[in-house]
Amino acid sequence: MGSTTPAVRGGAGRRQDTRRRGAVVAALMLAMALAALDSTVVSTAVPQIVGDLGGFSVFSWLFSGYLLAVTVTLPVYGKLSDTFGRKPVLVVGAAVFLLGSLLCAVAWNMGALIAFRIVQGLGGGALQGTVQTLAADLYPLAERPKIQSKLSTVWAVSAVAGPGLGGVLATYADWRWIFLVNLPIGAAALWLIVRHLHEPEREEARHARVDWAGALAVFACGGVLLTALVQGGVAWPWLSAPSLALFGTGLALVAVVVRVEWRAAAPIIPGWVWRRRTIAAVNLALGALGLLMVAPSVFLPTYAQSVLGLAPVAAGFVLSVWTLSWPVSAALSQHVYRRIGFRDTALLGIGLATLILFAFPFLPYPGSWWQPTLLMLLLGGALGLFQLPLIVGVQSTVGWSERGTTTASVLFCRQTGQTLGASLFGAVANGVLAARLDGAGDLDSVTRALDDGTAPEATRRAIAGAVHAVYLGAAGAAALAFVVLLVVAPRRFPVLQD
Repeated sequence: MGSTTPAVRGGAGRRQDTRRRGAVVAALMLAMALAALDSTVVSTAVPQIVGDLGGFSVFSWLFSGYLLAVTVTLPVYGKLSDTFGRKPVLVVGAAVFLLGSLLCAVAWNMGALIAFRIVQGLGGGALQGTVQTLAADLYPLAERPKIQSKLSTVWAVSAVAGPGLGGVLATYADWRWIFLVNLPIGAAALWLIVRHLHEPEREEARHARVDWAGALAVFACGGVLLTALVQGGVAWPWLSAPSLALFGTGLALVAVVVRVEWRAAAPIIPGWVWRRRTIAAVNLALGALGLLMVAPSVFLPTYAQSVLGLAPVAAGFVLSVWTLSWPVSAALSQHVYRRIGFRDTALLGIGLATLILFAFPFLPYPGSWWQPTLLMLLLGGALGLFQLPLIVGVQSTVGWSERGTTTASVLFCRQTGQTLGASLFGAVANGVLAARLDGAGDLDSVTRALDDGTAPEATRRAIAGAVHAVYLGAAGAAALAFVVLLVVAPRRFPVLQD
């Protein structure tokens, strides 16, 4: 009898730990949903927001400002979570995000709304990076695909449901509810985190010195350079005075960051992030992923409506199918990388993605809706094989005290790739259109003419050519990721014991 008591207590303790971990995972999924839904929900309510507040000429900053704030804060939050723990960073980040949501709901003009969206982004950076880091903390290597596939599913559902939810709220309630619905979701996530997430107290955190000078320099440098990329070719020409001034200032700030971080005792962006082959290769490969993702996510809806003649809802379906195959492929990728390794699984995925992207320009004109839909379904499956093994693999090569910084560096590179891709491929598309239409407008003006029914057949063909050129560029980015992994990444990742 005496021997059974410890077993019973041990079983009860394990059940309690399982319930606690389940509650934390639920909180992580809710927090990830906040970040994932944000941009997709807002996008469909832009007409109502502009109609109420005005500011049509600057409304794009509703998205750019948020993206900039998320991207430049990722490295800072990653280092802070390694220093003080995940819980305080996640709690503070969620609180800032909710404060930004509340302020957005009471915004009185477009300038105020943009400023409050930036506040949201300052919290969103903590949500994205810390959630991904905690997912690796909670599970041993063998079980990490489970939580990562759940988080991928959250992103997929948000991508499909977000535009519809935003449209319903803006049409039948008020656009301000788009931000107010964040409050109960975020409050539930905060309550679960505070109640159920318990981290061991770390003695070194009490005496830790934070590189605030480095954090400020990284924030300023990233903000200036990303602003130059986001607004270049849109708000002003690439070779104009504002563009050159921003790039020049950004390059000067890069030198400041290098100097400050070199002298810092605990730098925000430590040198080992780029000295270790595995982390450097994953950073570069996922930067290329962010670059190539712009082709389908930004240009495919235009292609579906302008070339295939689909309605907006049907065009959204053509894009959304990759969010169905991506999490399924990611969940199944563990069966592949356990046999052939993280790098080779990622090589298989990005190799298939390169072929699929390269096949897009060979679709017949005007073609049928099922052809790009099939390619997008296959592309999602290929990228699921590519991204998840790299994230799980690189997180498994570092210990707890380096995992936040490593995860943040990966996400930062992917976000930066998306920003660069939007600028680069936008320039490519407009260049092809200008060549084929003798300089008669850019992609935005041409698609508006198509919507009005005033554009000839030659314009549709020009748009098809522009999107085909973008997909060829995306295929080149995928091929670059393949080469980086093949040449830089070790064949076997140096995985640490859990």
